[in-house]
Amino acid sequence: MKSKGTSLDTRHSTLNTARGFTLLEVLVAVAITSMIIAALYSTFSLSRRAVDAVDDSLIRIQESRAVLDILKREIESALYRKERAYTVFKLDDRDFYGKQASQLLFTSFSPLLPGLAKIQYTVEEDGGKLVLKKKISSAFGARRETKSAELVEDMESFTIEAGYGDKWVKTWDSGEAGSIPDEIRISMKVYTKKGEGPLTISEIARPRCDKPL
Repeated sequence: MKSKGTSLDTRHSTLNTARGFTLLEVLVAVAITSMIIAALYSTFSLSRRAVDAVDDSLIRIQESRAVLDILKREIESALYRKERAYTVFKLDDRDFYGKQASQLLFTSFSPLLPGLAKIQYTVEEDGGKLVLKKKISSAFGARRETKSAELVEDMESFTIEAGYGDKWVKTWDSGEAGSIPDEIRISMKVYTKKGEGPLTISEIARPRCDKPL
């Protein structure tokens, strides 16, 4: 009899172990798992948007700095001589509704064209946004091919100033001054993120052509 009782107890224990989960337990487990997944996805989504915003800002900053670097190199290679009518260095002060939009026309050496090139930087309004544009052509009348490109979009301002004595002026005409300024300061304000103020990037160029090193 003792042996038979032991057998019944063992079978009863086995049945209790194999009965599994109730429907309520399964639903609770699914609900907890869903909340964990939702929290993880929300965190990942926020992190992803933050990374994308940073990447976009870095790209705009890098593009703007690259434009300023090219402009600086072109200005440092600028050439003007009174006796050569095809050379020029002219800086105009312009604005769009109070936003600075300088215009620069000068002759310089550029890898984009053989020989001396005539280069123009202008700011135009497009859909309420300021866009920096560039035109480049041969400085000699024999070749009229012009290349143009949009360089920076959605700008707050583009300012070029010429060093004159101890002052910075926003207009210059080498036809009247007879020379190129010793220093040119370039400043650009660009938007990096929506809802945030513009970032200012600046450079100072010093023309070197026909000047002692």
